[in-house]
Amino acid sequence: MNFEFHNPTHLIFGAGVLSRLGEVVGRHGKKALLVTGGGSVKRSGTFDRAVASLKAAGVAWVECDGVEPNPRISTVRRGAQIARDEHCDVIIALGGGSTMDASKVMAAAFYYDGDPWDMILHGQPTPHIPTRALPLITVPTLAATGSEMNMGAVISNEATKEKSFVQAKCLYPRVALVDPELTKSVPRDQTAYGVCDLITHVTEAYFNGVDDTPIQDRFAEGVILTAMEWGPKALADGNDLEARAQVQWASIVALNGWVNAGTNGGYPVHMIEHTLSAYHDITHAAGLAVVNPSWMRFAARHRPHKFVQFAERIFGLTAKDPADLECALEGIDRFESFLKEIGCPTRLAELQIDDGLLTRYAQDTLRVIHDANGNLPGRPAMTEADIVAVLKAAL
Repeated sequence: MNFEFHNPTHLIFGAGVLSRLGEVVGRHGKKALLVTGGGSVKRSGTFDRAVASLKAAGVAWVECDGVEPNPRISTVRRGAQIARDEHCDVIIALGGGSTMDASKVMAAAFYYDGDPWDMILHGQPTPHIPTRALPLITVPTLAATGSEMNMGAVISNEATKEKSFVQAKCLYPRVALVDPELTKSVPRDQTAYGVCDLITHVTEAYFNGVDDTPIQDRFAEGVILTAMEWGPKALADGNDLEARAQVQWASIVALNGWVNAGTNGGYPVHMIEHTLSAYHDITHAAGLAVVNPSWMRFAARHRPHKFVQFAERIFGLTAKDPADLECALEGIDRFESFLKEIGCPTRLAELQIDDGLLTRYAQDTLRVIHDANGNLPGRPAMTEADIVAVLKAAL
């Protein structure tokens, strides 16, 4: 377990902190590119409150709206050009994970003369890893991705049907202004998807990481249990601010580097889902809800003891021995049942995806990322046939 951990993002968390936006942004720039999504921030009144705070602090702004749920590289190009044309010196991401991811790449693209798609890992020999970006302030309106406090971004190329990621230190937001009140207007389905998303961030590192990380295991299990306890409460009453706050904090720590420090795990479920949503433009977490249990059943047969631990610690099951596959599979079944209960799909058919392109999905996933043997990194590493088998089991 050899690692370095450093997260430079300044986190400001609590109900009502949106009122501090102007003050916070003013420390980093004088004119902001205000990036938003499909319009929910305006319907909820969040946009007007944000703008009022900026005006009160004397911060000028120009908007880049319309970021898609699976943010497109064409939108990133558009936002970066607006920032250049308007001489912006800071970016505000006001929205969900897609808005924040797009804003990160816009911030780096501001200083890059080439195509921002060069930054996204998609099988090219030498990706352009950015080293400079405009200051970014994130204001999440959805508890899901944890993008407000990490250095990663996921972007889709609609022209080539590719979806992949970039990670770079310069993409860390300067400040994450996290106000759980902003999530009270999130619809039930998106709330459920957020719970699934944050849990999957944790299970990826938990099941694919190195052995002998007991503290990280306990951290991960704590996040999962918290999400499973408070997520249904947020679903039952969207105005339950305590539930909203607990889910939002869980989503942040799930992917800000703290839980998975030292685990060095791959993200095979995410990479497979990225391919599915690149083709079908499905909601990211809906795809994760389908792929993750199917992948877990595949992986448990190769490495049952970690899935037995999951079954015992998360669902209170008792195994006959540390490699009790029956117990491991029962834990996975219960996890899948939880996803169903909160309203997530668990079959590809629910997403209108059939078996016509399973081999293509596997090939495209491996083209984007593979190890020295040509397999998808994870425990176990997955061949093309393995990926197809997992998808078939999820039909």
